[in-house]
Amino acid sequence: MTSPAMDISLEIKDLSVTYASRGGEEARAVKNCSFTVSRGDVVGLVGESGSGKSSILMAIPKLLPHGTTVTGQIFCDSFEISALGEREMNTWRWRRIALVPQGAMNSFTPHLTIERHITEVLEYHLKMTKNEGVSKAAELIKSVGLDDDVSRRYPHELSGGQKQRAALAVALACEPDFLLADEPTTALDVITQKEVLEKITSVVRERGMGLLLVTHDLPLAAGVCDSLMVMKDGEITDRGSSRELTENPKTPYTKLLIDAIRNMEVRP
Repeated sequence: MTSPAMDISLEIKDLSVTYASRGGEEARAVKNCSFTVSRGDVVGLVGESGSGKSSILMAIPKLLPHGTTVTGQIFCDSFEISALGEREMNTWRWRRIALVPQGAMNSFTPHLTIERHITEVLEYHLKMTKNEGVSKAAELIKSVGLDDDVSRRYPHELSGGQKQRAALAVALACEPDFLLADEPTTALDVITQKEVLEKITSVVRERGMGLLLVTHDLPLAAGVCDSLMVMKDGEITDRGSSRELTENPKTPYTKLLIDAIRNMEVRP
């Protein structure tokens, strides 16, 4: 197991995200949010659709739509990445901060094999040779629990769970310090959701990485995360260890979420 460098952290300070609409009106999706994820941390950011959680996640690698206003500061390893231009930021993506995006199952290029998806990243960002990339791709595919033959298959030949694991392999290619996962179990059945999320968190822990997991599924996040943050209307309204937050929610909204889960569990 990799020993995490606990002094390396991803720090978000007073982050706000505002989208411009076609009618000229502005929609503030994130309001002055601050938190830190260190290497070795598995942190869940939970909330209903439209709460702003995905906006936070996409703001970190600077992948929000053109015209979006972002204020505040984002630091990685004490370096302010929010001040970087696109060309400079591209050297941080994949190598230091990698993303498993929402809808990752549909993000593959149809005519490329899974192996080629991985080797392209390795050749571009790490300047690996073709043979080095093929060897590394095989290692990554195995590390996420996929069979060797997956490397030669195309995206349409894989199940939803296999595609999600393949997307994880691509994100891990450059051995980043931090992994951002945006609703990584969307459109998967309940059993596959659990398997995929457990694989993501186990790989992250083995490598000593930091994980920021965005999901609307609080019980799923509570089962794998060390700590949780709850978002509502663009603000982080509650935070704490998974056990603290589920057993002693601090806000009425979090209590409502917990009560809804308990009601579902006791329903005949």
